[in-house]
This record gives sequence, C-alpha cells and structure tokens, in this order.
Amino acid sequence: MGKERIILVTGLTGAGKTTYCTKLEKNKVGFAFSIDQWMTALFWQDMPKNPKMNWFVENQAWYLERIERCESFITKEIIKNCSLGLISILDLGFSKAKHRQKYIELARDINAGVEIHYLKVPSDTRWSRVEQRNQERGETYSMHVDSDMFKFMEETFEDFTQNELNCLKKINKLRINSKRSLLDKNPHRT
Repeated sequence: MGKERIILVTGLTGAGKTTYCTKLEKNKVGFAFSIDQWMTALFWQDMPKNPKMNWFVENQAWYLERIERCESFITKEIIKNCSLGLISILDLGFSKAKHRQKYIELARDINAGVEIHYLKVPSDTRWSRVEQRNQERGETYSMHVDSDMFKFMEETFEDFTQNELNCLKKINKLRINSKRSLLDKNPHRT
C-alpha cells in the first residue's frame, strides 16, 4: 500500500465539512467528492425550490435513490484514484455508522488507507454558520436548512464504532497550513 487513501469527512450540519474538503483539495491533498454538489448539479432542478423537512420525509425514497446513484459513480472514481496512488476526500455526510463502514470496507478491499476526519464544532456555532450560509448562499450553499432540518440531523448522527475509532482524527479547527503538515501527522491507516 502506497499513499493511496480514502478520507471520510464527517460532522454534524454546519460543522464545515465542505469547507474543510475544499481546503484539503486546494492544498493538493487529494480529490474531493461532495454529495451536496453532485445532488445540486444533477437533481435539484427536479425538486421544489427551498424544500422543507416534510418534503424530504415524504420523498425519502426518491431522494435516497439519487444519492445512491451519485455514490455509485463516486465509488468508481475512488477506485480509479486509489489505483493511481491518489487520495479521495469524501464529503458524503456520514451520519450513519453503516454508511461510514461501507467506505472503510471499500478501502480495505482495494488495499488503501482510510481515515475518518470528524469535525467537532459546538451546536450553537454550527447553527450560526447555517443561518449565515442560508443568508449568503455562497460557495458551500446547496439548499436552505431550517431549524427543523437542523434538529432532525442532530438526532440522526450515530456514534463511532470501535472499528471506526481506529481510523478517527478529531479536527477541532479548520486550519490547514499545507499538504505536508496534514499528511505528516501520523495518519491512521488500516
């Protein structure tokens, strides 16, 4: 196994996952794949503008099926990247242990390293960021997140399993000085 690796970036809504992944990519750590960007580009035009939480509940099968389509294609890109000795940075939410385990197993199956970067940010800070993102609709904005959606996501995040703890890095600050500083800090690999 060379330096090929899969980095799973996780944290609750507003933690800064997309911003973090973008910074890693800009610092040439690897290629970032963001499910929000894919869903926005491919399927948002088929959804109501600014859907409320009840739309996602009522249309869960439709929404999840499209996420699975995106992730199927992303998985093929991850395998290609790893075959070239490259790093894939995944911004796929990862609120469920089963979802994280799927990519940990993929890494093992293709003989790649795996890390979980958990962005630990207090709830009030994250909600403030979400409100700001809703207002500004900047680079990381993909849809309006209201308080119901935020609260729902707070309750759905599953704790890390023992297997995941072996791959876990807690990231308390979103400061990345250089590619070298991140990669040289004893990365956890399986």
